[in-house]
Amino acid sequence: MTVLGQQAAQTLGITSVDTGGAPARVLIGGQWFTVAGILNPLPLAPEIDRSALIGFPVAAALLGYDGHPSRIYVRTDVNATAQVAALLGPTADPEETPGGAAVSQPSAALTARLAVAQAGTALFLGLGAVALLVGGIGIANVMVIAVLERRSEIGLRRALGAARTHIAAQFLTEAVLLGALGGTVGLLCGTAVTGAMAHVRHWTPLIPPQALWGGLAIAIMTAALAGLYPAVRAARLPPAEALRTT
Repeated sequence: MTVLGQQAAQTLGITSVDTGGAPARVLIGGQWFTVAGILNPLPLAPEIDRSALIGFPVAAALLGYDGHPSRIYVRTDVNATAQVAALLGPTADPEETPGGAAVSQPSAALTARLAVAQAGTALFLGLGAVALLVGGIGIANVMVIAVLERRSEIGLRRALGAARTHIAAQFLTEAVLLGALGGTVGLLCGTAVTGAMAHVRHWTPLIPPQALWGGLAIAIMTAALAGLYPAVRAARLPPAEALRTT
């Protein structure tokens, strides 16, 4: 049996230890192993996220493990990290052979990297919010101009018996369709850029479906909010005043 790291499981497309009622299996070193579990993400040890963990006896019998570990992970209290780091080398290699035990403390560097990644994510989210705001203002401007240019059409429809709700629904539907079209084009462009970048860097492209549908839903909601005022304005136009503009 084996336990997969979070990223290794995602790369292999394994989301559960059971796939369709049958246990999931992976091929390691020419041997099939049943997946017994999937680890939670370990941001301070990303190499474990990309690993498959097996027991010592199985590793010795099937994969040529000699019984001497090449790396040991130790989790400590934050306040005792420096003290423990100073004792790990002599403990692991009491004879202090040259090139023996090398102790590293990845927490500080990884914490800084995580902070930079979080700042970058916040920056991209801010840029996305600004883009949504600009897109919403653009849709509102387009719809307001459409109302001004189609006053005669609105007056004629009202004179023929269309209610205010019909006029409002028409312009609101047009705004939603405009937002859906823009959102679809944006998603296609984003997916294409992501796929191209992954191909150039030899990465596996992973685009969550929730992000696609969520982005499209947000675009439609933004368009609906932006088109609400123009739709109400069109519905409130008096038929006689609208027809006089022809």
